[in-house]
Amino acid sequence: MDLASPPCFAHELTETPDGFVATDPEAARDVRRWRKAERQRLVALRRALPAAERRRVAAAVAVELDRIVAAVGAAVIGVYWPMRGELDLTGWMRRLDGQGRRVALPVVERAARPLAFRGWWPGCPMLRGVWDIPVPADGPPLVPDLLVVPLVGVDDDCYRLGNGGGYYDRTLAAASPRPMAVGVGHPAAGIPTIYPQPHDIPMDAVVTGEGRVRFRGTGA
Repeated sequence: MDLASPPCFAHELTETPDGFVATDPEAARDVRRWRKAERQRLVALRRALPAAERRRVAAAVAVELDRIVAAVGAAVIGVYWPMRGELDLTGWMRRLDGQGRRVALPVVERAARPLAFRGWWPGCPMLRGVWDIPVPADGPPLVPDLLVVPLVGVDDDCYRLGNGGGYYDRTLAAASPRPMAVGVGHPAAGIPTIYPQPHDIPMDAVVTGEGRVRFRGTGA
């Protein structure tokens, strides 16, 4: 599908300040189908990137994240363990730990519920969690004040297309106070819109290794 042209179901959606609302069950189904197809396309695209290019983008993203961490004075940073071609930020996580900052990884404790976060440090005991993603085996819960969120796609308004589970949307919707959410991904993740629905939570900022931080509502 040509991303410059709207999908054929776009006329079935009503644009509101909170996103594109599906006006009937059939339209909602079409949005889900389009997102699934777009997700598959973007994951295949990033997995096809050479390993050297992935490392280059991850290093560039880490530089921009350092600037954000310093600017907001974040003490507890929620990151993620990479899967399916996501940017590998484990080296950056080690550097944060060496600076005395707390690093936390997300843990699915219950299906379809907000994520919990446990402290991570180099060499900490790990076990296989949901989808076989490594998570800290134990430890007290942490509350991130900065949350680095992996994205598959991202649109011009900083709405994120994720892996489809909805865990980060639930987590941000339930958080009080809400952490600053920074979406990170490959430069090719940019798309005109994800057709956001009312449950979608936009990122506060997006970093894709292009030498800038894009803040929601400002563009740069």
